[in-house]
Amino acid sequence: MPDNYFARYLPFLIHILLAGGIATAIIVLSWIIGERKPTRAKLSTYECGMTPVGDSRQRFSVKFYMVAMLFILFDVEAVFLYPWAVILRRLKAQGEGLFGLLEMLIYIGIVLAGFFYIWKKGVLDWGPDARRRGER
Repeated sequence: MPDNYFARYLPFLIHILLAGGIATAIIVLSWIIGERKPTRAKLSTYECGMTPVGDSRQRFSVKFYMVAMLFILFDVEAVFLYPWAVILRRLKAQGEGLFGLLEMLIYIGIVLAGFFYIWKKGVLDWGPDARRRGER
């Protein structure tokens, strides 16, 4: 192994140490300089401007998590539309515009098929009508 093998990692090490030092300095300085005057309002739990009611360890419906995961899934899928829109003009100039359009229409069709599937399954139904039908 050459003598200067680890010298390539020296700038990275300096960067990590510098970033860690700055982060530590900011936290320590805010603790030293910052005022600590606890009041009843500062020590109370804050829930979107409303007084908290009930137990904080209550169970949530599985539908809550399903909708959260589906939101992330469809949000990530929507991110793929942006690069396609950026290169669409270049695809047209290269004579592959129709291919790019058909490719994206197939992609959007698959996304819409998934959306209609979860809609039909009732994953997006949260209201009292869903509970009346026996779904939870």
